[in-house]
Amino acid sequence: MRKLFFSVVLLLSIGLLAACGSDSASSGDAKADAKQVTFGATSGPYSDMVSKAIKPLLEKKGYEVKVVEFSDYIQPNLALSKDDLDANLFQHKVYMENFAKEHKLELSEIIVVPTAPMGIYSKKFNSLDEVADGSAIAIPNDPTNAARAFLILEDAGLIKLDPNADPLTVSEKDVKDNVKNLEFKPIEAAQLPRAVESVDLSAVPGNFALAAKMDLLDALQLENMPDQYRNRVVINTKDQDAQFAKDIKEVVESAEFEKIIDEEFKGFGKPEWME
Repeated sequence: MRKLFFSVVLLLSIGLLAACGSDSASSGDAKADAKQVTFGATSGPYSDMVSKAIKPLLEKKGYEVKVVEFSDYIQPNLALSKDDLDANLFQHKVYMENFAKEHKLELSEIIVVPTAPMGIYSKKFNSLDEVADGSAIAIPNDPTNAARAFLILEDAGLIKLDPNADPLTVSEKDVKDNVKNLEFKPIEAAQLPRAVESVDLSAVPGNFALAAKMDLLDALQLENMPDQYRNRVVINTKDQDAQFAKDIKEVVESAEFEKIIDEEFKGFGKPEWME
């Protein structure tokens, strides 16, 4: 009887352990099968783009999507590198590559998205044809955005640049013909929307224009933005082949995404692949 008793106890113990193992395995399988994405973006148009255009389409694919907003351009990449985020949306290619090199990170883009372009704004002139000789124009004081401003002015016919200059690094020294004798006033990019009130012209990056409640379509000239300056969805390089990365790309490439952009983000310049 004692042997029988111990045999029953042993069998029950084995059964309980097997059940626990089964439950643990089921829990692990459920976690592996969970479709969750944490998406970071700077507050404003790009967190809006994630919330209004990317999140709902990912949810249709069965994902649970969390959107985390940032107020600076440093933390989104650091959070991504620590796996606190799965992806982020706020930066262009030049910034991503420089940041990754400086901080020794391995970052990769999934896809380029429509981006608010820099524009030339004025309270004094209604068109570029009206720009008077000697007018003052406020431009960004950082080299990357300043280069964009000079390229817009060249597209508008207000200056001519050295054809041998690198478009990504052009500066005032590359201006070979200042058709209207413009006076360039470099200031902090965040102050450029306010400068519209005090100078003749102001070259305002799209994100700062939207943050200041400016209408992109009020610009006298919008930039013909190179794709290097368009924002992209960025992930850790190790996740390039992950299913969530493939699904984000598929969502952004969809007709539904473009429809939301056309309705909600008027004036945003579309990347080459969308054209």
